[in-house]
Amino acid sequence: MPRLPAEARRAALIEAALRVMARDGLAAGTTRAIVAEAGMSLASFHYAFASRDELLRELVHRVVGHELSAATADLPPGAGPADCLRAAAAGYLEHLEREPGAEQLMVELAMHSLRDPALQPLARQQYRAYTAAATRLLEEVATATGTSWRRPVPELARLLVTLIDGATTTWLVDRDTEATRAVLDAAVELFVAQHAELTR
Repeated sequence: MPRLPAEARRAALIEAALRVMARDGLAAGTTRAIVAEAGMSLASFHYAFASRDELLRELVHRVVGHELSAATADLPPGAGPADCLRAAAAGYLEHLEREPGAEQLMVELAMHSLRDPALQPLARQQYRAYTAAATRLLEEVATATGTSWRRPVPELARLLVTLIDGATTTWLVDRDTEATRAVLDAAVELFVAQHAELTR
């Protein structure tokens, strides 16, 4: 393989790790399996990352970035907050159907981290990343629609993460997209009725 710049090497290893672990599970994501997937040497891994845990932290941010991009890709211009959040939910659900292994990995990673005191900071970082993404979504919707939120945005972001977390886990179990869509639509309706106020 041609010599890659450091950032390109890191990115390739993160994508390789995501492929391996989305396909085969967290335990399968050994450094040897990751470098084999990436077509690199072990030395390349240790040049790019201080440890597997560092790679996992970067992987979390990569997946959360994909989630946020999916949720915000098709926010309808000129729509109200409910329609914007429905579009965001639909975009996320399409991502979930397209990348179920990545989302199952994120659930697995959080649960595994909670059992290992050394990895518990990773689970907290994962959920901070989720909350930051939800905060950004709510702020974008508010700006686009002239909406103010009746409760503090960090509190509503945590609520949104809780809703999506439950919908994701349930979908991973039953793969019932239409039922999940209906639940998310109902959640959006309640969320906006309780917490949104138009200011223009």
